[in-house]
Amino acid sequence: MKIKELFERPIDRSINGVIKAEQFDAESVWQELEEYVVTKELDVHLRKFFEAYLNAIDNARDPDVASKVGVWVSGFFGSGKSHFIKILSYLLEDREVMKGGQTKRATEFFKDKIQDPMLAADIKRAVGSNVDVILFNIDSKASNADGRDVILRVFLKVFNERLGYCGDHPHIAHMERHLEKRGKLDTFKDALKADHGITWEDERDAYQFHSEALADALSKALGEDIKDADAWISRFEKDFSLSVESFSKWVKEYLDMKGSDHRIIFLVDEIGQFIGQDTHLMLNLQTITENLGTACNGRAWVVVTSQEDMDTVLGDLRSNRSNDFSKIQGRFRTRLSLSSANSDEVIQKRLLAKVDKAKHELEAVYDDKADILKNQLSFKNVGMTFKPYADRDDFVDVYPFAPYQFQLVQKVFESSRKYGATGLHLAKGERSMLDAFQTGAIDIGGEEIGALVPLYRFYPAIESFLEGVVRRAIEGVASNPSLEAFDQQVLKTLFLIRYVDEITGNIDNLVTLFIDRIDADRLELRKKIEASLQRLEGQTLVNRNGEDYFFLTNEERDISREIKTVDLASGEETKLLGELIFDEVLGSLRKYRYPENNKDFGISRLCDFHPYGNRSEGDLVISVVTPLSDEYDAFGEARCITQSTSDDGQVLIRLDDDKALARELRTYLQTDKYIKRKNDGTAAHTTQKILRERSDENRERKERLKAIIERLMKEAKYFAAGQPRPAPSGSVGAAAEEALGYLVKNSFPKLGYLKNPVTNPQAEIRSVLAAPTQEGLGLDGGSVPNEEALKEVLNFVTLKNSQNHRVVLYDLVEDRFGRRPYGWNDWETVLLVVRLVMMGELSLVSDGDNTLTPDAIYSAIDGPNKWRRITVVKRQTVDRGSLQKARGISKDVFEAIAPDGEDALTGHIRGQLGGWQSDLSGWKPLAETGNYPGSAAIADALGVIAKALNIQDSYKFLNHFIELEDDFIDLADSVNELRNFYESQRPTWEKLRKAKQRFDLNRYELLKDDDAAKALKTIDDILEAEKPYGRIKDAGTLIGRVEEVNKARLKQRRDHAIEKIDEHIGKVKAELDEVGAAPELRNKCLHPIQALKSGIETEESIAHIYQLQGAARDAADDAFVAIEEAAKVPPVPSGGDGKAPSPDHGNEPAVKKPPTKTRRVVEPSHLAGTTYLETKEDVEAFLIKLRKELEEAIENNERVEIR
Repeated sequence: MKIKELFERPIDRSINGVIKAEQFDAESVWQELEEYVVTKELDVHLRKFFEAYLNAIDNARDPDVASKVGVWVSGFFGSGKSHFIKILSYLLEDREVMKGGQTKRATEFFKDKIQDPMLAADIKRAVGSNVDVILFNIDSKASNADGRDVILRVFLKVFNERLGYCGDHPHIAHMERHLEKRGKLDTFKDALKADHGITWEDERDAYQFHSEALADALSKALGEDIKDADAWISRFEKDFSLSVESFSKWVKEYLDMKGSDHRIIFLVDEIGQFIGQDTHLMLNLQTITENLGTACNGRAWVVVTSQEDMDTVLGDLRSNRSNDFSKIQGRFRTRLSLSSANSDEVIQKRLLAKVDKAKHELEAVYDDKADILKNQLSFKNVGMTFKPYADRDDFVDVYPFAPYQFQLVQKVFESSRKYGATGLHLAKGERSMLDAFQTGAIDIGGEEIGALVPLYRFYPAIESFLEGVVRRAIEGVASNPSLEAFDQQVLKTLFLIRYVDEITGNIDNLVTLFIDRIDADRLELRKKIEASLQRLEGQTLVNRNGEDYFFLTNEERDISREIKTVDLASGEETKLLGELIFDEVLGSLRKYRYPENNKDFGISRLCDFHPYGNRSEGDLVISVVTPLSDEYDAFGEARCITQSTSDDGQVLIRLDDDKALARELRTYLQTDKYIKRKNDGTAAHTTQKILRERSDENRERKERLKAIIERLMKEAKYFAAGQPRPAPSGSVGAAAEEALGYLVKNSFPKLGYLKNPVTNPQAEIRSVLAAPTQEGLGLDGGSVPNEEALKEVLNFVTLKNSQNHRVVLYDLVEDRFGRRPYGWNDWETVLLVVRLVMMGELSLVSDGDNTLTPDAIYSAIDGPNKWRRITVVKRQTVDRGSLQKARGISKDVFEAIAPDGEDALTGHIRGQLGGWQSDLSGWKPLAETGNYPGSAAIADALGVIAKALNIQDSYKFLNHFIELEDDFIDLADSVNELRNFYESQRPTWEKLRKAKQRFDLNRYELLKDDDAAKALKTIDDILEAEKPYGRIKDAGTLIGRVEEVNKARLKQRRDHAIEKIDEHIGKVKAELDEVGAAPELRNKCLHPIQALKSGIETEESIAHIYQLQGAARDAADDAFVAIEEAAKVPPVPSGGDGKAPSPDHGNEPAVKKPPTKTRRVVEPSHLAGTTYLETKEDVEAFLIKLRKELEEAIENNERVEIR
């Protein structure tokens, strides 16, 4: 049988593949109803819708119904959602349709389609109600000028059209509504027709041109005189206001007019795509649905369709907008989602249903070819499971198609729309899944059973709405002399899967997609496709990324051509190869640690004999020869062996040839260079998108390059130091390290001198430095570890010193013994140097001339960064005679037996000097106060000691000690004197100092005594002497001599002063008694004088006693003044308690005491005016002044005190 004979209905019959909301011709409606397939899924959706709809009818007064009037029908492109809501519209109004003289209602078409009697009864009951059904595609009804309320205006437009009003001009429709409400609409139309010959329905869209006629007819209909017609119409338009509330009110008025059980249903196709990213439109739809439900009490319904995949419809929504869209969907309580299974079932039943004969033949074919079919329809590297034929029945149902094509064609439709390969929207129209499969079946209709539909047969289904650049690219193959007809089919196939993420264009998958017969030869087809791909790639119609091929648009082709013309500088490919080999595959291999001694060897890396990296980094060389090298063919095994011996030996790795390596490498570099040059932000959006895709491809390409290199490195041939090495059995890095280990072992002949390396050289260095000196231990005794290595180091330093060459520790470690022929571990070399230092063979000098002592060495060399500041020198040793002389001087100076041996003696002397230095530093602060002797001696001693201790080299130190023998002997005497003073004589010195301080208070009086004066002078001399040490013993006698005179003079002056003060106290007491002073006054007057007297009794200074005596006289004067002031106050009458007298004693006279006279102090010496009276006249003048002063006091009733 031929393919076209297999089907129940003619495969080439006219089928309206895309259902359009506005298409209502009888032929289309009849076919839509007759061929509609109620699948299992649609059966569920119909049941769900009619249950919700009848619930609203049965519970018309339930307010909850008002919130359940929205129905959301979702599904991918071509899933049949538009057909579904159109069928709903037919059923709800039970549309009558005629074909060939036969009339049939919508429900009659469904008698055999609905198997469930309950659902059939629900549909019958629903269509029996009064209902207006308004079905429309919102995109076709909308105007670009409607703005944010476009959805509301479309709803109003279709509502007005349903009622017969003007659709394009809502204010005109509102006028019609107003006239009809008043019963004047027909009058208006008749007047317009009769008086002006205008049919209203024909001319209302052009009402502006009939303003006078319009005003005249309105005047007659309304009985009003409208004079300014233009102004009236303009005002009518201006005053018209539209809101969701007003629209809902007009719908309710209409429903109320039609009857309480009347309903209206708005069926809106593709609302989701129309809303897109506009949040305001989303909210507008939400508000309309809510208000209609509330205002109309559940009698107005809104049914909408939208894409199930919101990202496809809405683009890349921000999260807040997604939330807005979710809110809208929440207003639609009834949700119906059409899946891919629904469209598959529709296609199978409507298009692919087979006649019985065909079923039998196909069953036989499947039984015979089932295993072949399984192998023919296999895929590689896909992102989903593409279904094979499940069984015999599945094969019969979908033949001549493969099950995977139902999945893949759906993905093709979705991805082509999503990625902009199509012109406008698939949803508007031109093709559907049904149409695509019908086209494919028709194409092979003339072939016999056994033929299959390859994927490229689906291309015509989307060709008509592809962008021109895509079509021209595919059509251009036919006119390209370098291409063949088959190449166009390959290009179509690559285009169809271009944006489908779930499948890649590798050759295995392309072979499967090209299977056009059950028995097709996959191998032959593969060769044919490979040849075609080479031709297409050569014409830059496809791009290759590894094993995958991609269709290129015009712009992509232009970019691909430009990429191919990018020039690469010399060495760029080698540099990238080096990066991939050394940084990526070998893991940044810059150093190799030799396990035998843990030495880190720097590595010089060569790729095709070009250094990789900024510099040549070390003794070891890894050289990789790749197929890109000009000398690649010359490097057979013999040449590789020879080359691996050059430069003192190297590791050579020869990679096997791989054709993909050069192609991928060059493409990667050209693409990378092109993207960097073009991606500056100024390119067009489409160009930027292509550049991003190429960048992504290039990242994948680099990963493939890494995989190729890693594979080639595993399969490579390895050579080291003139010998082939084993092929890698594990990782590539392990193989490289094995070869490097072999190279080290066989190219460093003196590496073995360093035997038994220690685990932790740094810890060993600290141990050696802390151990007793190994001075005198020779290198020929056989008991020294690593004797050969020690000799190598010592001989090298000796030789360089003899040539007056400075040996820096860093150079010795890194450049001399870290490289060939030694290759020693850095710290092991440092350990050798330290051993030689402790054996007395070498010295370490820091910062030019500072020889390091063992205790200072480790901190000076504990990091390689410090080694450049350390110089290694051959140590000079003191001869035996000088050593013995130094021992003798040491014994004399330190009064202790000195050890033998240069280092031991040096350490002994330094220790003794260090002890002196510590003692002297402790005494120095006291001496510098000036109160203690030895300041200059201490400073001199510290200078001598510091100078000696600063000499770190033992040879120089001991020679210095010998040269300054006398100075050190004098130093010992000075230190001993100072120690005796500060440790023994200091208490006596302190006693002498304090005695002098005490005697200095009365020095003037003491100097009047000859013996005391002599003693004081001696004390002063001792305290001021630079070296008073021998005279300090006389301190006690001297203090006693002065003390005796001091005490006698103090007693004499103290007794005299106390006598005078007692006179003052007696006079003050007498005055107090005379005035009968109160205790407070007595204390005030006497206490200061008595306190001064007490101070004199303990005062040690004669001068201070004089001062206190004078102060006592002044205090007595103050007391007299206080007494006089107190005497001037009138006496208080006595009541026995100091209070006013009681009434019983009110007549007793107060006690009166004579008033105290005011005191006048007369000092005759002040009246004389001269120190001496030398003549009678002087005497007479003095007496006159004195008499006058005394008489004046008496006349003033004053008492006179003569002083």
